[in-house]
Amino acid sequence: MDRKALHQRYEEVRRRTERLCEPLETEDYVVQSMPDASPVKWNLGHTTWFFETFVLGPHLEGWKEYRSGFEYIFNSYYDAVGPQLHRPSRGLLSRPTVQEVFRYRSAVDSAVHELVDAAGEALLATVAPLIEVGTHHEEQHQELLLTDLKHALAQNPLSPIYVEASVRPARRVKPERDAWVGFEAGMTHVGFDGDGFHFDNEGPSHRVFLEPYAIGRDLVTNGWYREFVEDGGYRRPELWLSDGWAAVQARAWEAPLYWRRSDDGAWHTFTLRGLEPLDADAPVVHLSHYEADAFARWAGARLPTETEWEHAACAFPGSPRGTLLDDGDVHAVGRDSESGDGPRHLLGEVWEWTASAYLPYPGYRPPAGALGEYNGKFMSGQMVLRGASCVTPASHVRLSYRNFFQPDKRWQMTGLRLARLLAEDGAKT
Repeated sequence: MDRKALHQRYEEVRRRTERLCEPLETEDYVVQSMPDASPVKWNLGHTTWFFETFVLGPHLEGWKEYRSGFEYIFNSYYDAVGPQLHRPSRGLLSRPTVQEVFRYRSAVDSAVHELVDAAGEALLATVAPLIEVGTHHEEQHQELLLTDLKHALAQNPLSPIYVEASVRPARRVKPERDAWVGFEAGMTHVGFDGDGFHFDNEGPSHRVFLEPYAIGRDLVTNGWYREFVEDGGYRRPELWLSDGWAAVQARAWEAPLYWRRSDDGAWHTFTLRGLEPLDADAPVVHLSHYEADAFARWAGARLPTETEWEHAACAFPGSPRGTLLDDGDVHAVGRDSESGDGPRHLLGEVWEWTASAYLPYPGYRPPAGALGEYNGKFMSGQMVLRGASCVTPASHVRLSYRNFFQPDKRWQMTGLRLARLLAEDGAKT
């Protein structure tokens, strides 16, 4: 990457984060509504700490830490770097102030640009990949910033609005429940194999044999999932994995996160655009893996494996994409798209739960040093999600991207697409 492109990429990502904060009041920056989420202020500081720690500290001569203590407050989980503040305590800190965090961002931004300008070719070849990792890391936190904020706003009985709903075309392709895209058995390659940026967990590329299968053309919708709810899906233990049924009972789940039923029995859902009537044709969102798996079983299907998902996506690289952060809706709306022959909305709308545990690919080795903690040490007890969501930046999207969360988590923009095995004659089983 040349210097001009590196400057532009860095500036584009950093300014996008700050534009996401423009609708906020100062009080919005400091709330932490649960241990899994972080305050907006912490996300702003942490993404800045990343550049200070991995780019400036080791490579900019004369750089001194911006402020002692930030390395403790804004470190997330990099044990090789040092100890960190207990995650559930992030919302307890009134200091540093929001203004100081923005000053911290400005100071680090100036220093990164200075480093890029002054670096010789050898040093530039070293720091450019680190800056690139940092920008993709910040794009992840742009999504987290919004989903963490959504959870915080949802706790407020006033149902605050982050942004007003945008005006969208009335035409929208009607999702088809029983439309499937089938694939024959055979060997396929999985994992990133090409030029451009990718995270270490997306490789190495390797071969996998697939049995014949079919994948749903459309994402599961709110209307379809509502039928599962009203059919007693949350009261039928035979539909649930054991851990999932325990979660349903312990947490009193009765519907997806943010669904609310009014006195007249109508369903609404809380969004970053406020409380809205449930849109039956929009993709269902904010499901745990357990809920997605139970729905698939109720529907007589299953979740796709991550290999099936990537194979299907690569077979239709021009598949119409769904809503992304760049579209400005900040909610899964079921973006207008032509039917085509392949699956719709593989990229965008919602992250799609798969049946695959998050494990290393054959031959995987984490990078050396502290950045090796980025992905590799989480390869236990998590499930893979594929695709992208309505709050994923378009520049962050890849067919090989492996998102991952613990199976009970549902504050992220997570939904599902169904899959089935096919018999050799093409019949669904």
